[in-house]
Amino acid sequence: MARRGAGTPFLLRLSLLLLLHPGGTLGCASVAVGSPVVPLGSAVTASCTIQSELCRGLERGKVRITWMLDNEPMAGRQRQGPAGTEVSNLTLPRFNRTQAKLWCWLEWNGTKQRVGMAEIRAGYPPAKPFNLSCVLTLSDYGLTCRWQQGADSHLPTSVALKCAGDPRAHSSRCRRSRAQAVTGCTPQGDGSHCTVPRRLLQLYRQMEIWVSATNALGTAESEHLYIDPMDVAKLDPPALQSIQSIPFQTDCVALAWEVARSNAFMELQCELRYRAAEDPAWALVTDIAGRAGTTQHCGFLFGTRYHFQMRCRRSSARGYWSEWSPGRNYTTHEKAPAGKLDAWWSARLAGASGQLEVHLRWKAPRRREANGRVLGYRVTLSPRRKGRDPPTVCNTTHIQCNFSVPAGTRRVYLSAYNAAGESAATEVILLERKGQPLARLWAVPGGERSLWVRWEAPPAPAAAYVLEWQRVSSEPGHCSACWQMERDGAATTALIRDGIEPFQRYNISVYPLYKDAVGVPVHTAAYSKQKAPSYAPKLHLKSISKSEAELCWDPVPVEMQNGFITSYTIFWANNTTEVSSATVNPSLGSFVIRELKPSTLYKVHIMASTAAGGTNGTSLTLVTTVLDDIEIQFLFLTLALIFVLLILLLICFQKNGRVKQQFWPSVPDPANSSLGTWVPVELQQEHLQVPGAREPGLATISTVTVLERATWGKEPSAEPAAPFPAGPQPYVQQERPGSGWAAAEPQRGPSGSGESVQYARVVGDGYKGQQPSPPRPRLRPSPSQAPLPEPGPKPYQNLWFHRAAPHGCPGDGGCPEELLATFPLLQGLRISGAEELQD
Repeated sequence: MARRGAGTPFLLRLSLLLLLHPGGTLGCASVAVGSPVVPLGSAVTASCTIQSELCRGLERGKVRITWMLDNEPMAGRQRQGPAGTEVSNLTLPRFNRTQAKLWCWLEWNGTKQRVGMAEIRAGYPPAKPFNLSCVLTLSDYGLTCRWQQGADSHLPTSVALKCAGDPRAHSSRCRRSRAQAVTGCTPQGDGSHCTVPRRLLQLYRQMEIWVSATNALGTAESEHLYIDPMDVAKLDPPALQSIQSIPFQTDCVALAWEVARSNAFMELQCELRYRAAEDPAWALVTDIAGRAGTTQHCGFLFGTRYHFQMRCRRSSARGYWSEWSPGRNYTTHEKAPAGKLDAWWSARLAGASGQLEVHLRWKAPRRREANGRVLGYRVTLSPRRKGRDPPTVCNTTHIQCNFSVPAGTRRVYLSAYNAAGESAATEVILLERKGQPLARLWAVPGGERSLWVRWEAPPAPAAAYVLEWQRVSSEPGHCSACWQMERDGAATTALIRDGIEPFQRYNISVYPLYKDAVGVPVHTAAYSKQKAPSYAPKLHLKSISKSEAELCWDPVPVEMQNGFITSYTIFWANNTTEVSSATVNPSLGSFVIRELKPSTLYKVHIMASTAAGGTNGTSLTLVTTVLDDIEIQFLFLTLALIFVLLILLLICFQKNGRVKQQFWPSVPDPANSSLGTWVPVELQQEHLQVPGAREPGLATISTVTVLERATWGKEPSAEPAAPFPAGPQPYVQQERPGSGWAAAEPQRGPSGSGESVQYARVVGDGYKGQQPSPPRPRLRPSPSQAPLPEPGPKPYQNLWFHRAAPHGCPGDGGCPEELLATFPLLQGLRISGAEELQD
């Protein structure tokens, strides 16, 4: 059952297709439209009718009719028609397609099928043809007419050229048969021209000619022409037979021609044109009688090649000119050059030979003065005389020459020659260039390839002016100089054209020519046309710091400037899009950007500008530093100093003893001195009381002994009785902590002949932190000698502590003040008692 149910829609669809097959459903459905061709944008109506009794099987189901315009569904209104028919009406309010197909679809039991179709086209009525013109060709006497079509109508249009007899004429027919009044021709394809054959024309009679265009929406006709076909006839061109010069009339030529056979019976009017190879335009000779066959014309240049052509038309001035005849070339005969040559020179004295070296330039003679092809130029030292040739210094085919003449030569003579002879000599006066210059000079563009040069005349009247101009190039010797002469001494302007190109700079110099001298030149520069430079210069970073950057660039080559550089503009921006700019004078080649931020990335580019625009250069990326050069130098210097100090400190720690000796010198301990271990015999047995205090304090001197002697300061070998040192020496010795001897400087005894030395036993502690020295052995007197005090110790040699006795101490009985000054440690000692010892 499921399989049977699945196959039912397929069977229904198949039966519907068989029923609606064109062979079996003829008359079952029909589609009708109001009009198959409608104006574009108008409404379209259509209807689709289904006759159920003619479509077997449709009567048992409900029929639905739908519409499709090409592939777009459209909604219609369906209703019951007469005799059991189903009708659907469709209205399209605006049909905007030039062509479309309207389909009627039938839907029955879920199956859709196309049952009818109507094609609809839309467009416009045909446009009116215009510019109708006709030409009668005498070779076959066919009338060819041309016209222009109007706008496209989007509909099939038929076009025809029609002709008829002019109703204003006595006989109105287009061909010899009077039965047909209107005839014509149809263009091939989509052409807009056609040819009416000779058999349909009647010559020398007025005809009415027009173009008709027809389509389904209407008909349009062009303007009607009323012409005689012969009035629009185009004749065949004549043929030039010969051209030759007239010997007696030196600038005249004679021409002969022959007209075409088709034009032999007509009165013709002809024209002649000619031009030289250098001439851009033709010279025209009119009103030549065609049937004459010959003519003469004068005014030709000598030795010049010309090209000649000729054409003709009916003398009634109706109809068209024939095509120009095939060209013919002819060269007129030559004549000796005429006129004078414009010359310009520069001269200098040669150092070795004493000759005058001359560089002479001249302008080639104008074509009208050359009288043919110039074969060469000759420079002589004197003019040519009859029967004698002057000495020639230069003979060349160029327009310049270098030669040497004797010093003091002031004139040379220049002439040109061709095959017919030599021109009269032009006198060239070699004047000195020391005259007055122009008051002012400037130049302005005269066009893309010309320059107007203007100047203010000098105070002295000039006879002529010489203008020199030279293209400026960055490569030496790349360009050549051009010049021209203005022979009018009152002129203040001149137009130069030779070799001028746009976007190129030219240096211009003007020399005033006086009767006896050449003026000093005045210079200027100009462009005929300017534009933006071809490229901008490339930036280079010269130096940079934390707030400034110096940039430099090479100038743009003069060939790439394309104008006068008016300024350079520097643009710079950081990553925060802060853009700044500065304009730089074009004469400068560097610029310093200031007020930059430290350690910041910037992008910089330059723009070169002329009066016609500017060009940007490539971008340069730079990063400012953190410190300036001076700060970096100071930092390095500080680091270097710190490093040196560290090295010194390291050395100091390694040499601790020496450093300590320099800053904290070792003060001698009187207890450890040799004097401290020497005491008189009388005091050896004396018992001293040592305080128990360990801290440094005021030392107590318990005993002071004064020794007197007759002689002090002598050597022991000289006075054995005096065992004392040769001179007074201070001694301080601390025998042990808490006790010791102190000796003062010697004093005189009461008798004045002897000397006395005061000794004090020091009772007290030594300096805090000072290590005591071991006691030295005491000196004992010899048994053979009298019981005298033991000899004094040797002097204590200490560079930091030793001090010579003050002057006068050995003889004035003692210097206690000086002793205290010499031994600062004794200044704080407190003397508790004293005892004098006599010898």
